[in-house]
Amino acid sequence: MFDYKITAKNDRARTGIFSTPHGELRTPVFAPVGTQATVKTLTPGHLEEINASLVLSNTYHLYLRPGDELVREMGGLHRFMQWHKPLLTDSGGFQVFSLSQTRKVDEEGVTFKSHIDGSIHRFTPEKSIAIQENLGADIIMAFDECSDPNDRDYIKQAMERTHRWAERSLEAKTRPDQALFGIVQGGIDPTVRIESAKFIASLDTPGIAIGGLSVGETKKEMHETLDVVTPLLPEDKPRYLMGVGTPEDLINGVTRGIDIFDCVLPTRLARHHSAFSPEGRLNLMNASFARDGRPIDETCDCYSCRTFTRSYIRHLIVAKELLAGTLISIHNLRALIRLMENIRIFIADGSFVSRAPELLRQWSNNAKRAENGAV
Repeated sequence: MFDYKITAKNDRARTGIFSTPHGELRTPVFAPVGTQATVKTLTPGHLEEINASLVLSNTYHLYLRPGDELVREMGGLHRFMQWHKPLLTDSGGFQVFSLSQTRKVDEEGVTFKSHIDGSIHRFTPEKSIAIQENLGADIIMAFDECSDPNDRDYIKQAMERTHRWAERSLEAKTRPDQALFGIVQGGIDPTVRIESAKFIASLDTPGIAIGGLSVGETKKEMHETLDVVTPLLPEDKPRYLMGVGTPEDLINGVTRGIDIFDCVLPTRLARHHSAFSPEGRLNLMNASFARDGRPIDETCDCYSCRTFTRSYIRHLIVAKELLAGTLISIHNLRALIRLMENIRIFIADGSFVSRAPELLRQWSNNAKRAENGAV
């Protein structure tokens, strides 16, 4: 059911097909994030139109609201949110990590306070898997402990606990129609990462995630960590880099053998008026766009770029119209999905490695301020 077939390679970059109960994923793939069973400001129809093939939802948030048992009673997450292609749910580990002031970790699990009402809750590996089984996504995650990459004294302890929790997650899993991915942890310490990669690979899960990156380390440190980890992972399993999503990050990740990406960044930027473009990340609220009759990106095929001008979108922003966030979200997500479509073509024809420097040059300004106005 969860077969992964590599169809082409170009150095370490790969393209392939991962089979799931709700369809095939062609990798490398970028997944929009639907934290609370919705990709913010967009309908499933929008996601279909931009050719999204995988959506991620959040175990922690859906457990708190509306509740995983309610989602199960309503037919599962696919039916509940009316998304009938593959779904992935995380384990809640990262969200609990982010609640550093209101949670307590012990060997059995994590006790934490809800960010909604302050009520006390507890996650264990068994609880996380039970919630994810109620939600019913195609790909689910082992419960892990993400640690501060700069807290070197704690990294190894958290990694070892992640390994024990991964074994418990596997033992707790009961649904054969869900693929459970183990998660490699270890901060930016190469020795710890090597140990974690080897252990998680030994569990023989259908895919392997790399967690604990894009949480404060430098890009150079992230790349060096991936260079250490990916060569140790099985060739015949998809590799998922969690929470990474600028155009440059996708290109650099694929170069290092990553197959699956997700990130809230494209829609979060859109809600703050920022759009990906080959010119750099554009702040469309900037006055310079008031009479700009061009689309966000003249090379983009999305509905927003085919239909509207920068001038119009800026008007929506200034007028505080919600449509602005929708139109920019459509563009930002389509930009990443189209990038991945092109990368798959380049890997298949053997040109990705030679094209990667130009792709990086083209998209290199989207992680920083552009000259004509940016976040």
